[in-house]
Amino acid sequence: MTTNAQSGAEPRNELTARSLILGVIITVVFTAANVYFGLKAGLTFATSIPAAVISMAILRGFKGVTLQENNIVQTVASAAGTLSSIIFVLPGLIMIGWWTGFPYWVSFCICALGGILGVMYSIPLRRALVTNSDLPYPEGVACAEVLKVGAGEGEDAAAGVASNRAGLLAVMWGSIVSAVFAVIVATRLFASDVVQYFRLGGSANGTGGGVTGFDFFLSFALFGVGHLVGLWVGVAMLVGAIIGWGWGVPHFSALVTDTGPLADFALTTWSHKVRFIGAGTIAVAAVWTLAKLVKPVISGLSSAMAASRARNAGNAGLLPRTEQDIPIGTVGLIAVVSLLPIGWLLADFVSGAGGGLAEHMWLLVGGALVYIVLMSFFVSAVCGYMAGLIGSSNSPLSGIGILVVIGAALLLVFGVRAALPPGSENALVAFALFVTSIVFAAAAIANNNLQDLKTGQLVDATPSKQQWALVVGVIAGAAIIPPILDLLNHAYGFAGAPQVPGLTHDHPLPAPQAGLISALAQGVIQNNIDWSLIKIGALIGVVMIALDETLRRTTASAHLSPLAVGLGIYLPTQSTLMVVVGAIAGWWFDRRADRSAKNPEGTKQLGVLLASGMIVGEGLLGVVIAAFVAFSGKDYPLQIVSDSFADGPALWIGGIAFAAVIYALYRWVGGLGRALPNA
Repeated sequence: MTTNAQSGAEPRNELTARSLILGVIITVVFTAANVYFGLKAGLTFATSIPAAVISMAILRGFKGVTLQENNIVQTVASAAGTLSSIIFVLPGLIMIGWWTGFPYWVSFCICALGGILGVMYSIPLRRALVTNSDLPYPEGVACAEVLKVGAGEGEDAAAGVASNRAGLLAVMWGSIVSAVFAVIVATRLFASDVVQYFRLGGSANGTGGGVTGFDFFLSFALFGVGHLVGLWVGVAMLVGAIIGWGWGVPHFSALVTDTGPLADFALTTWSHKVRFIGAGTIAVAAVWTLAKLVKPVISGLSSAMAASRARNAGNAGLLPRTEQDIPIGTVGLIAVVSLLPIGWLLADFVSGAGGGLAEHMWLLVGGALVYIVLMSFFVSAVCGYMAGLIGSSNSPLSGIGILVVIGAALLLVFGVRAALPPGSENALVAFALFVTSIVFAAAAIANNNLQDLKTGQLVDATPSKQQWALVVGVIAGAAIIPPILDLLNHAYGFAGAPQVPGLTHDHPLPAPQAGLISALAQGVIQNNIDWSLIKIGALIGVVMIALDETLRRTTASAHLSPLAVGLGIYLPTQSTLMVVVGAIAGWWFDRRADRSAKNPEGTKQLGVLLASGMIVGEGLLGVVIAAFVAFSGKDYPLQIVSDSFADGPALWIGGIAFAAVIYALYRWVGGLGRALPNA
């Protein structure tokens, strides 16, 4: 690696107009896909690797293109995989009836200002958590390897071109196939899921006893997510689903009498009872994760401050390129400037909230700003560390959101609720969600920022240029998120949201995390939460933590993520079972690659790119179909078969077609991998 003056002075293309433009375009596309998919399934996907592959394919024909310039493209586009996580909080304002749509400029400012804070707060952590750290950063390392292979580093140029072409083909065909399947499902020629609900026990006439069921959603995107998260996360989600639907739903449904449709009964039981058990499990798992990180985070901050003093004592111009961050003074100035409009947003919210909140303007706004400053920095440090430890995609952002909203709600309860008149509770819930959304945007970006900086370190990039690129990506993502959210809200609505007069939605988007976070805020502030369910979930979380620690200490690779178990309890089977199938299939694919491929790692990477393409294709088509639904006013505007066919033959036709296409894609991409040069 080049060092000192040579590294700092060597001219090359890096932060260029074309890299920013291409990065913004990819950001807009991937953000739209991630918003739709996250609301539907409760999961988002990392976009760095597919963005890097697309960038290398497009920019290869231009003169003077460098590996570092392609790195800037993926850095900008990575905002799509992270800022879109704001959907885990923001739809909660619709669910509690505070908003009926997403006001553009307010939503934009929440995303942009919170995201910029996340970038700024993670900059002082870079040296401690990236440069002087042995954290593995799995996704950052993987993205760096993709960039190096595409640039022909470590092998001849022809081999690099071949690997890059194969990767682009995997992304492209994964996208095309999943998009075509989504269109066919929209026509109802194929069923969207294989679902069955049934009673356990009860009387001979089919009443009494508990109910349960399963729902395999025929989603290439969910399948792709399973491939990406890996076997043991999939197993943990399966354990959670078994706890939720093998014990929770049957147990609680057996305690009441209901003669309505089994599906409605089962889903109501899950929504009103079981998901709060999942919340308890997630909360305990999140606290455990944070407790393990306290010492390394404090050590990292101390190291970062020491490194900053050492750099200030020398000549910054002689620093190696890989040590050149945005100056700390500029970082502080941008953070302070960002807080000014945040303060204005908070004041505007309080003044229009009613319920007596305006009489406590200074306390609410001042307290919220202090909470945002402190909590944003804390979660940025924690999320950055967790991303380095287990990867951005597996980092428990939902758990962070739960802790942040409970903290905000408790402060409001002890700080101002007693001084407010009756009926002000909903305004306080909305304010807690508003504050949480800003903190969450910072957490989401920091969760990915250090991953990108690790990639940059491995490809000899300039950190400051990556940091500015991330700011551009944040602004681009923030610009597209509000209209996509508004479109999806109008087309589908959100589960649990109040019905708008004259507008009904038969298949609302689950938005599971937003539903949970808003329900927790309501429960704390209105003091009507069933804490016994949270306690049961917490006990399950303790058991899972003990089991996970035992597995990690006694086996080579087995583990059982308590957070993933909690997510499996909390999410409906429609969102979990296909992820489990994808995780098992991805494990099988990787094992075959290890046994039979000349280049096992290259073949596995093609599987990752194929899975990423599946998510992108279905996500984008989901947004397009949502536009048809919104403008037509029909749930199935593209339907070409009768309801009887859609509810009958389409079920097994769709299931068989889904399995056959998955098998064909894996065989094809495996053959593509066998044609790669030897590693």
